[in-house]
Amino acid sequence: MTTIELETKINASQQTCFDLARSIDLHVQSTVSTGEKVVAGKTSGLVELGDEITWEATHFGVRQRLSVRIIEMNSYSSFTDCMVKGAFKSMNHRHSFEFRDGKTIMKDHFCYETPFGIVGRLFDFFILKKHMTRFLKIRNNMIKERAEQDGNLLLGSYPNLFHNYWG
Repeated sequence: MTTIELETKINASQQTCFDLARSIDLHVQSTVSTGEKVVAGKTSGLVELGDEITWEATHFGVRQRLSVRIIEMNSYSSFTDCMVKGAFKSMNHRHSFEFRDGKTIMKDHFCYETPFGIVGRLFDFFILKKHMTRFLKIRNNMIKERAEQDGNLLLGSYPNLFHNYWG
């Protein structure tokens, strides 16, 4: 089992950061490089407890689908999505938020397991963990930038943000 833990300090309210992290639309905007889109389940807005979303994206030249369900939701403090079906053997992503010293501390606790035994573990060690960490950091940076610019504008279009992260 691989675990990625990230912490992002954001100069915005806990509620704003929580809502931006739940935004399907912002997630799609932050994943332009992989062509990620929703192909089933809830397609826009903010995820809620029990929602299921199926994402389709290209990673490592392979078009893949990942279906997740929101299994835990504590307003403004945390939510967790868990893989229902996808390329991982298992995947669980806990998002937590704490307001401290005038900033929101957004934390990711992302755990996954690769299939294919030793081959999967080697792929993870040399390539996948770095790729997933970068993927999460890009998303977190977009949440941070959006929250600090104008957190109330949850679903607005920021086409130039893409270039700040992947350009």
